[in-house]
Amino acid sequence: MEADVAKIKETLLGNWESLAPEIRPSKNPDGSLKPFYLKRAFKYLPSDRFELDVVNSADPYGAVPLVRIRIGGHMQWQGAHPIAPGAQKVDFLADEAYEVTPLVQGFADLLNKVASVGCAPWAVNAPQSIFGKSFLPFGLKEGTNFMEYDLVYLRGDLLFWGRAISTAAASIPSRTGPPICRFRWYGNNHRK
Repeated sequence: MEADVAKIKETLLGNWESLAPEIRPSKNPDGSLKPFYLKRAFKYLPSDRFELDVVNSADPYGAVPLVRIRIGGHMQWQGAHPIAPGAQKVDFLADEAYEVTPLVQGFADLLNKVASVGCAPWAVNAPQSIFGKSFLPFGLKEGTNFMEYDLVYLRGDLLFWGRAISTAAASIPSRTGPPICRFRWYGNNHRK
């Protein structure tokens, strides 16, 4: 088991990017579903450290970026995941950095209405650290590090990361919520 995790970690080292914009569910104030779109760039570093850059967009093609979110921290490997041989349960703990950058005025204006406490006025292309702060839009509480419970699965040059690695055929519930397919990435700068 340890040898498998060591090989996964070695293969994972480097940079990974979303293949295409992802669609994620969210809810309108009336409870109806509304989609939002994002692309991710993920870097796995030695000592189980990671950096994640997420850009949320208003459209499915990623042509109208709204906000950039940067988090950094540590991955805590929790053992095998039953979805597939080699899949691992991993906790992503944002214990080093959490930063938000509005990319359009409308999003900056929204943050100035709903997330002004403890923050400077929000402005386009002006990043602000929300690390360790309460941040209502993301459900963050002061003094608490964000943590995501996910899985990691490598298949060839593809990285599957999320609560389930399904494109439609199979899904496995997460430990904290309903099954969803999060994203598939390609890349890894150390491969030739």
